[in-house]
Amino acid sequence: MILRGNKERNIIPYRSMVKWMVRLRRSPRAIAGGFALGTFVAFTPTIGVQFAIVLFLGTLLNMNRPAALVTIWITNVATMAPIYTFNYWVGSLLCSGPSTGQVYRVFADLAAQMMKMNGWEVIEQFKAVMSLSREIIIPLVIGSIIVGLIAALIVYVASFAMLRFLLIRKHRKRILS
Repeated sequence: MILRGNKERNIIPYRSMVKWMVRLRRSPRAIAGGFALGTFVAFTPTIGVQFAIVLFLGTLLNMNRPAALVTIWITNVATMAPIYTFNYWVGSLLCSGPSTGQVYRVFADLAAQMMKMNGWEVIEQFKAVMSLSREIIIPLVIGSIIVGLIAALIVYVASFAMLRFLLIRKHRKRILS
């Protein structure tokens, strides 16, 4: 802020709205829920549109959006092939498809193709994943949901416990001061 006499002027327009959005949903449950939501979405084959999905679901489910946004970066072009291959493998245990080795090569080629894309071509990235054959997509989606739910549960429990511990410790320090 710049002070001019008795008046303040915001350098960043809508600064109070941005502060409100960041501070919104600050409880340990909301923050842990945000971490879990972002983790779940990160493990789904929605690379390219994860940001929009997390913002929408975080608002809808009353979870901390910044925490959710941080965790979607688990999957990126560099980690996509191994993560999606593992998810595919889990899904292929329930639904048959091509061999895991073939699928890994497909994902590695897809990641190389995405590296050449502009970072803002999110829809094109999502379309590239969705262009995979049904024999790959169905086990991938099934495996992604299973792995995503398990990872989200682990992240929720761990982050909630850590946040509660930090909150209690902070409260005890205030009492002792």
